[in-house]
Amino acid sequence: MTTNKPTRGRPRRFDPDQAVATAQRLFHVKGYDDVSVADLTKAFNINPPSFYAAFGSKAQLYKRVLDRYAQTGAVPLLEILEADRPLAVSLTQILEQAAHAYAADPLATGCMVLEGTRCNDTEARDAACGFHVAAQDVIRNTIAERYPQDADRLADFVCTTMAGLSASARHGQSLDRLLATARLAGIALAQAIPA
Repeated sequence: MTTNKPTRGRPRRFDPDQAVATAQRLFHVKGYDDVSVADLTKAFNINPPSFYAAFGSKAQLYKRVLDRYAQTGAVPLLEILEADRPLAVSLTQILEQAAHAYAADPLATGCMVLEGTRCNDTEARDAACGFHVAAQDVIRNTIAERYPQDADRLADFVCTTMAGLSASARHGQSLDRLLATARLAGIALAQAIPA
C-alpha cells in the first residue's frame, strides 16, 4: 500500500545544473570579471545566501562551469586526435573546429577557458589555466607519440594559433576569416610535420 503524503518544506527554487548552464552563458558572454554575484543571483532567481549555500563562491561556481564547458563547448581534442589519419589533418581539424566553436554564438565568442586565463580572480584564473594546460598537454603528448623531437614546437604553434583565433573571434572577426586562418595554419603544419 502506498500513500501520497504531501512533501514538507519549500521546493527548491532553482535547479543547480540549470544554474551552472546559465552561469556558463553569462561567464562566456561577459567574462568572469564582469559577472557579479548579484548578476548570478538575479539570473538564478535566488538570494545571495542561497547562492553561497549552493556553490560556495563565484570562483567555485566557475570551476563547475569550466567542467561543463569542457564537456559541452570545448573542442573535442581527444576525439579528433585519436582518428586514424595524418597528424597534420587532425591538427588542422582542431583549428577549424576551434574557429567554428569560437564564432558559433555572436554574443559568446572565443574560448571561455582562454578568456578565463586572464581574469583578475586568482582562484578562477588558476582553474582556467589548469584546463588550458591540460588541453596543451593533450596536443603535445599526442604529437610526441609520433614526432617526439617536434612535439614542443608543433604544439606551441597549434596552441598559439588557437589563442589567436579566440582573441580574433572576441574582437568580431567573421567565421570565414577565422577558418581562412585555420586553413592557412594547416598548410604550415603539413609542411612542418616530417613525412
